[in-house]
Amino acid sequence: MKVLVTIPVNETHKKELASKAGAAKLVYVLSNNVTAKDVADVEAIIGNVPADLLKDAKKLRWLQLNSAGADAYIKDGVMPEGATLTNATGAYGLALSEHMLAQLLAMMKKLYPYYDNQKEGLWKDEGTVHSIYGSTVLVVGLGDIGGSFARRMKALGAYVIGMRRRSNVIPDYADEMASLDDLDQVLGRADIIASSLPGTAATKHLFNKKRFAAMKKGAYFLNIGRGTAVVSADLCAAVKTGQLAGAAVDVTDPEPLPADDPMWKVPGLYITPHISGQYHLAATLDNIVHIAAQNLAAFLKEQPLRNEVDFTTGYKK
Repeated sequence: MKVLVTIPVNETHKKELASKAGAAKLVYVLSNNVTAKDVADVEAIIGNVPADLLKDAKKLRWLQLNSAGADAYIKDGVMPEGATLTNATGAYGLALSEHMLAQLLAMMKKLYPYYDNQKEGLWKDEGTVHSIYGSTVLVVGLGDIGGSFARRMKALGAYVIGMRRRSNVIPDYADEMASLDDLDQVLGRADIIASSLPGTAATKHLFNKKRFAAMKKGAYFLNIGRGTAVVSADLCAAVKTGQLAGAAVDVTDPEPLPADDPMWKVPGLYITPHISGQYHLAATLDNIVHIAAQNLAAFLKEQPLRNEVDFTTGYKK
């Protein structure tokens, strides 16, 4: 059996994968170098590959993504019939939640305007700031990433409302739970709204003019999930009018965001180019390899795989 590995592994990672591979042959080709020939005779792939190449992967039985999002791979006709898709849920919580925390504190403590002042040599008091302590935080999408952010908010003294599609069991890092059906009822209570939703039909344009208007005036908004969950023009308007005190996004729609897009020029709206995850934090890649190695061992033994994706919802089952 041939297993194609497309993530940028080091020697330690290779040893971990080899320890689970048994007699399977591991072939290493970086994702941006993968060709139709590389996928033609493999039964398993570890790492994201261009979705349009999978039509040539006639023998493929399992694809392990290095991403938590699976939206490009759940579309009809992309995956070979009968093949299993798993994602990297559990690998990104640390990196993305710390990125969100950094964005939030930079807004609440006005570090962005102070940095702008520094570049101008301007000694200026920017006025009052806000605290996470005592605030109400709504985390929309309480999976690995949202849960990791909720833990940090709870540790800093916030009241945390978690929101997920199913199960209202309250974890120890939340104070109450709600479902997406409750979104309109709880938006007005939150000082901070953080979205870590995947890109699915159900989440498309969830945050729109109506929802921004329902938020508490002066709230902060964060989006680390998918840009398609937000109507960009409505977000811009909410920041411009002061309905939101600030917003920070690591994802946009479209991506890359064109240089002439109005989002770039909105004061109080802060954009990073979808870099909170990837491999910028070494621990993220370590986590991905560990998930992949566990699943490789299970795949070879024909056992259930961790993080199997539901093709209907785009979430892990």
